[in-house]
Amino acid sequence: MITSQIESSNFAREGDLVQLQGAGHKSHLLRLEAGGVLQTHRGVIRHDDIIGQKWGSRLESHQGNPFYLLQPGIADLIKNIKRSTQIMYPKEIGQILITMGIGPGMRVLECGSGSGGLTTAFAYMVGESGQVYSYERKPDVQALAIKNLTRVGLLDRVTFKIGDASEGFSEENIDALFLDLPNPYDYLEQARKSLKPGGYLGMLVPTVNQVQLCLRSLMHHNFAFVEVIEVLVRYYKTDWEHLRPVDRMIAHTGFLLFGRAVERLGLEKTEEVSQTKDEEAEELL
Repeated sequence: MITSQIESSNFAREGDLVQLQGAGHKSHLLRLEAGGVLQTHRGVIRHDDIIGQKWGSRLESHQGNPFYLLQPGIADLIKNIKRSTQIMYPKEIGQILITMGIGPGMRVLECGSGSGGLTTAFAYMVGESGQVYSYERKPDVQALAIKNLTRVGLLDRVTFKIGDASEGFSEENIDALFLDLPNPYDYLEQARKSLKPGGYLGMLVPTVNQVQLCLRSLMHHNFAFVEVIEVLVRYYKTDWEHLRPVDRMIAHTGFLLFGRAVERLGLEKTEEVSQTKDEEAEELL
């Protein structure tokens, strides 16, 4: 498992999943095997020359090009997965994990496995004592997600199922449920039945029109403490003498919506909730 290797050794061992970080932030993920070979356009590196090296070591290919030996983080795993569908960006995934309180021992359900990017993050965070249930209606799409989870050693934390959201989910008392679907607002009744009282619900939609439909459905199905979030990220050039933003930024990729399952909604006004969010934002400034 990727987590156990962090705890047990300061050196790369056979069977470890490692990241070779090259020049220009180009990286390669591989599982070390005795006798194995990594071939890149910057040269060849033999697995035997990596095994036993200390994490952070500088290695060179047969052409003399440098690579740094690192343990992959969750963002590295997600960025390097093979994909057949558009994966969720780390900037959204980080917000999802924090807002929905994903942690060890939790039972998390997602509908829309895709290529397994968010699935990987959920499985990483719930730990060995938790479990992720991932639904997808297209077997060929889910097959790739299974392959990706196998590659990073997290498959045992995920139960993959073929199914449609309209048919509901067999699990009950789920801690957190995420709908990565084109029309999540149509399936909040099914989601509600699987969530435990007070459980977290999350959704991702690309347009304002869909946000409006989600908000109406959330109110109808008794979800409270609703939030709508757009995450924008801008990187900076790391030259201390010429610090400035990079030419491009990761701007709008979707709207995140979150809510908590409650017994029944009261008569709180939307304006009062919005005022509370304004006050929270001011406290962070």
